[in-house]
Amino acid sequence: MPTSRPFSRRGFLTGATAAVAGRALWQPAAHAQTIPPYAGTPTVALVSGNDRTQNVFQALREIDHQIQPILRTRTSVLIKPNVVVSNAPSVPACTHPDALRGILEYIAGSGFRGSVVIAESSATYTTEGFDTYGYPAVIDEYRGASAFTSLDLIDLNEEGLYLVQQVVDANLHVQPIRVAARLFDPNAFIISAALLKTHDRVVATMSVKNMAMGAPLHATSAEGWWTWSDKPKMHDNFRLAHINIHQMARELKRYWGVALIDGFEGMEGNGPAWGTAVPSRVAIASTDFLAADRVGLECMGINPDWVGYLDYAWRLGLGQYDLSKINLTGGVPLASVKRTYRLHDDAAAELDWMNAYPTCLTHPHERPRR
Repeated sequence: MPTSRPFSRRGFLTGATAAVAGRALWQPAAHAQTIPPYAGTPTVALVSGNDRTQNVFQALREIDHQIQPILRTRTSVLIKPNVVVSNAPSVPACTHPDALRGILEYIAGSGFRGSVVIAESSATYTTEGFDTYGYPAVIDEYRGASAFTSLDLIDLNEEGLYLVQQVVDANLHVQPIRVAARLFDPNAFIISAALLKTHDRVVATMSVKNMAMGAPLHATSAEGWWTWSDKPKMHDNFRLAHINIHQMARELKRYWGVALIDGFEGMEGNGPAWGTAVPSRVAIASTDFLAADRVGLECMGINPDWVGYLDYAWRLGLGQYDLSKINLTGGVPLASVKRTYRLHDDAAAELDWMNAYPTCLTHPHERPRR
């Protein structure tokens, strides 16, 4: 685990100063260079069926040969679900317990032996969310599996262990934020257990955003989670949301293991919390998080040019966003599972980062699609 500690004001300021001082702020360059987009050809598993757990398990099995070389070097597994709301079980906003079952089935049969945690930093009360969505029952079912030396639920906000990263605020000032130390653990194989959802800031949310927005912490329940939270600093406005999310993704990427997107029921409309269900009946998996999200956008019928944080991440080399350079496996043609998800009511404002959103909404193919 990275060196970390519970939050204090003095520790926060000291950590922020150290983090800034520890980085080279300027280096002379012999000549200017253009950063080329990522050129790799990753594999993305796409499976479809009428059993959520089986879909998730099979998607991971499809890329087992790519997961194993990473997994066998790690001593623990961290499953990062998406628990965006803590008390609304009737909406398909959060990682379903059956998706967790599919992941645990895969890990149990993968040859891995070590500790496993399901860890989240929800925007409100994470532990309440675990209870609402039935996660303790999943833990009880799998805790005795021989592959797991331990299996636990961790509320990252209550744990309070943090590192310091920087984001940009609405005035373009750099400010430090506290992020969950466990998500930066080099000994952990990290699984982003995301969903197909539209979003109220950045058009769509899947595996990359699940990790980036799950990292910032807020106060403990004893303090009252609303007393302080670093999560809103990530998206002060629509434009900065794309910038800060892709920057956080860059910091996290070296620690990521595999993206698992459960699209058995996606969410359209006013996601990520209050949209409506779409029965897409798919699961997506890849060791390239960006490529997994790109395939997810195709399943949702969303123009990839609209999702700025993913486009930025691709241009900075964090993964593959060019669909023509992604190898699909699983035997499911993309066209057979593609739907057109209705965007959030604020979609026009979300596209402000493009500086031409009315045209883009009227003519969605005006910009060249990759």
